[in-house]
Amino acid sequence: MPAKSEAPTADGTAQRHRIVIVGGGAGGLELATRLGDTLGKRGQVEITLIDKNRTHVWKPKLHEIAAGSMDMSAHEVDYLAQAHWHRFRFRLGELTGIDRERRQVIVAPYLDDEGRLVTPARSFGYDTLVLAIGSLSNDFGTRGVREHALRLESKADAQRFHRRMVNACIRAHAQATPLRPEQLHVAIIGAGATGVELAAELHRTTREVVAYGLDRVDAEKDIQVSVIEAADRVLPALPPRMSAATEALLHELGVDVLTSAKVAEVLPDGVRLADGRTLPAELVVWAAGVKAADFMKDIAGLETNRSNQLVVLPTLQTTRDADIFAIGDCAACDWPEANGGKGGLVPPRAQAAHQQASHIAAQIRRRIEGRALKPYRYRDFGSLVSLGEFSTVGNMMGGLIGGSLMIEGLFARLMYVSLYKMHELALHGVAKVSLDTIARLITRRTEPHVKLH
Repeated sequence: MPAKSEAPTADGTAQRHRIVIVGGGAGGLELATRLGDTLGKRGQVEITLIDKNRTHVWKPKLHEIAAGSMDMSAHEVDYLAQAHWHRFRFRLGELTGIDRERRQVIVAPYLDDEGRLVTPARSFGYDTLVLAIGSLSNDFGTRGVREHALRLESKADAQRFHRRMVNACIRAHAQATPLRPEQLHVAIIGAGATGVELAAELHRTTREVVAYGLDRVDAEKDIQVSVIEAADRVLPALPPRMSAATEALLHELGVDVLTSAKVAEVLPDGVRLADGRTLPAELVVWAAGVKAADFMKDIAGLETNRSNQLVVLPTLQTTRDADIFAIGDCAACDWPEANGGKGGLVPPRAQAAHQQASHIAAQIRRRIEGRALKPYRYRDFGSLVSLGEFSTVGNMMGGLIGGSLMIEGLFARLMYVSLYKMHELALHGVAKVSLDTIARLITRRTEPHVKLH
C-alpha cells in the first residue's frame, strides 16, 4: 500500500513524508536535487541524502582523474552545499543495515583520517527509502587482485592510481640503473568502457607527464599499456562494429590488446594468464565485472541476485518491501526488449541511473497522494566510448530504432560531452553550468593539460 503523506505527531501537528536516499551517485544525487527543488521547496516532504563521502564525482569521469586529464577539484560537488541550495539534508555515513519493521536505516560511525570520531552510529527514519548505492568491480575470486591490483571504484581509487603513475615516471627518470621489465608498463584487466577509455587517456597523459622535463624516459619505447579481455573482443557488451572500431583505434595508439585472455593471477610485478604467459607490469588495474557491494546480499531479508543487486518490480520497488525502492547499478531491473526481445537486465550505465531518478521523482508524488505507481521502462539511447582526445566512437539510439547508428569522430565526441552536461544540468541548472564551463575553458589555457601531482 502507498505510504500516507501525513501522520499526526505528539503535539497534533502533521508530520511530513520522510524520504531517505542512500547513495549520492549519479542517480541518488539527481533524485535528491530534483525532489528538493519541487516537493522540498513546497514543504511537502523531508528529504535526507546519506553517503559515506563528502563530495560527488560523476563515476564515468574516474578514468580521466586516474589518467590526470581532469582536475577533480573543478568537477566535484560538495554534498552539504548542494543540500543547502536545493532544500534537502545531507548526512555523512555508510549504510550498515535496514530495520524494515521500524522503517529505519542504520549508519555506521564516521571516522576521520586520524581515526577520530566525527559522527556516531545513527539511524534515520523513513516513509520511503531509495537505495542508490551503485556497484563495484567483480574480481570473481581471482588470486592476487585484492593484494596487488588497483581499482577505479571511487575518486580515492582514481587519485591513488594517478599518484602511482606520476611517481613511476619520476622514479624511472631519476634512477641510474636500467629499467626493470615491468617498469612503466600498465596492465588493464577488462576491456569494457572503463578499461579502453583509461588505456586511451593514458597514452596521451603519460607522454605529457614525461614531456615536463623527464627527458630520460622515452615515452614511445619505455611506456607500454596493455588491455586484457577474457571475451573474444573488446567492449563485449556492445555491438561488434563498435568493438572493431575501438580495437583498431587502440592499436593505432600503440595499446597492446589481448582478447580471449583469461587472467589466472595478479602478481606483485605483473599478470599471469591462464595459458601460462606472464605480462610484466608495474601498475595493474582491475576493471572487469560488475556487482553490488557484498553487504547488499540479502540485506534486511530483501531479495537479491547473484551479483548482490536488489531485485525490483517494474515500479522499481523491491519485491519484498513496497516502501523500499532501488535505482542504478544496485538494482536488478528487468528489460524485456534486451537481446533482441529475449529479455535481460537494465545495464549499469549512467543513462539508466538518470532515467530512473527522473522516473522515481515523478512517482513519489503519486505515492504520497495514494495513487498507483507507473512502471519504469528503460529507453536505450545507445553507448559512447571516448578514446581521449584521439577519437570517440559510439552507437546512437540503440533499441529505439531496432538497431544502431554507428558514429565516430567529432560528432560522437560532442555527444559524449553532452552526457556529462546533462548530469550537470540536472544538478545545477543552465546558468551555473554555463559559467562553470567558461571558467574551465579559461583555466585550461593557463594550467598544464595534465595533472602533475
